[in-house]
Amino acid sequence: MASIGERNALRVVREATPGLYLDGEELGEILLPKRYIPEGGAPAGDYLEVFVYRDSEDRLVATTEIPHAFVGDFAALKVVSFNGKMGAFLDWGLSKDLLLPMREQTRRVEVGESVVVYVQLDMKSNRIAATMHVEDYLNVERPDYEKGQQVSALIADETPLGFKAIVENAHSGLFYKTDLASPLAIGQQVQAHVRMVRPDGKIDLSLDPAGYGRIAPLTEKILEVLKSSGGRLEMGDHSTPDEVRAKFGASKKAFKQAIGALYRQRSIRIADGGIELSDSGGK
Repeated sequence: MASIGERNALRVVREATPGLYLDGEELGEILLPKRYIPEGGAPAGDYLEVFVYRDSEDRLVATTEIPHAFVGDFAALKVVSFNGKMGAFLDWGLSKDLLLPMREQTRRVEVGESVVVYVQLDMKSNRIAATMHVEDYLNVERPDYEKGQQVSALIADETPLGFKAIVENAHSGLFYKTDLASPLAIGQQVQAHVRMVRPDGKIDLSLDPAGYGRIAPLTEKILEVLKSSGGRLEMGDHSTPDEVRAKFGASKKAFKQAIGALYRQRSIRIADGGIELSDSGGK
């Protein structure tokens, strides 16, 4: 059976003036409007990859357009219009915008901004809609991630502690502000690394790889920069997180750990507010 809000491979049943009718099995025949028919046509019996949803007149229709998010996805979508009675309408990549009902908004949204939503299917009406109550749809089971594992993260909200994120379209994560060189943006998609999975299933995240896997490449980079800079850099504990990120693409915490490792290896000296290559470090 065809699934509403998802991509389906549906068989062409017949051609008519409005377009092609596809076999939706229990859902009946579903129209693929003429403007979406592939170049060269599609004879009866062929299968087409289509997305199924309800149009503005509440009819099931198919399209070859691919939305920015499917049912069951979290996404950052731009507000394109607002109706005081119905809610906001979001651009999700289809000719018909996605409704964010008033009751599903956690705050008043503005046209032009991007909001993080969950795309859901109302089981009673079979209509697709968005909700900003994203935490209600996160997986609360403890995920099986390893420390240092790379994951995708969607920045969903800001708190005094840091930035909440949705990890791998499923779990709750957090970037601590103390670990960041600069703020993250709501709706930003980033590659992150797992620092720790807490007992409650929430995930502490970092933009940098954890442990030695992060420090070893950074120590090498610091040595290379020192060699190309005449053996000395005016950087150290006094350097700002922004300066460290601009120079080495790492957090200040990682930089300090790498400096400590190089100092213990006697590859560098710490002197006069900067770092210098030692005799062994320059070889």
